[in-house]
Amino acid sequence: MELKLTRPICFFDLETTGVNVAKDRIVEISILKIYPNGNKESKTWLVNPEMPIPPDSSAIHGITDVKVANEPTFKALSKEVYAMIKDSDLGGFNSDRFDIPLLAEEMLRANVDFDMKNTVAVDVQTIFHKMEKRTLAAAYKFYCDKELTDAHSAEADTMATYEVLLSQLDRYPNLENNIKKLAEFSSHKRTVDFAGFIVWDEDDDEMFSFGKHKGKKVHDVLESEPGYFSWILNADFPLYTKKVLTQIKLSKLNNKLG
Repeated sequence: MELKLTRPICFFDLETTGVNVAKDRIVEISILKIYPNGNKESKTWLVNPEMPIPPDSSAIHGITDVKVANEPTFKALSKEVYAMIKDSDLGGFNSDRFDIPLLAEEMLRANVDFDMKNTVAVDVQTIFHKMEKRTLAAAYKFYCDKELTDAHSAEADTMATYEVLLSQLDRYPNLENNIKKLAEFSSHKRTVDFAGFIVWDEDDDEMFSFGKHKGKKVHDVLESEPGYFSWILNADFPLYTKKVLTQIKLSKLNNKLG
């Protein structure tokens, strides 16, 4: 089985200092780029997170402060990473809820205007959970009949994720070999921002998915309570969420002026 592609897709995995999208940093990133003609290229970088790596995190992925002390920062690598993924769709394991939001944060901190308006993302974990409900190691054993002996190495996890998706396409005839369809199937909800604080409602309008305004249209809230916008901008929300909310506010202002 080969992926049917109309544009490249980059499978990627991150190892990080922790699981807080807004605060934690990348310590390793691996990308496997698949081209429509079947060609592949892969790159893996160790990253100096410019903050201490908690021992609990090092115990999972084996990356310590000493190991990354002389490695480049993400800001130094950001243009090279972006050049590899900018023309591609994305694929990963739990990528919609963690890897993509955290990568977006790192890109924005590095002043790279990362956006996914013309990009779709396939979350292999979601396909797996909808079909079988297991972990990546179990998925690799179940679909590929292989042991994931180097789990929590970004490169091993990236390669395993790609192989699992190919096997999923072989196993499930009703799973369409089309990146856009796979992205739709593997998404949990239609989010406007990566972290899911703002989602699309049934009318295709932006809606808050959290807090006291959960279920309300963003435009209505910004109109009735302008201070809510300032509160989000000054609170501990992901940078990409703030960027999306600012774009919505500016769009509303331009419509008024128009």
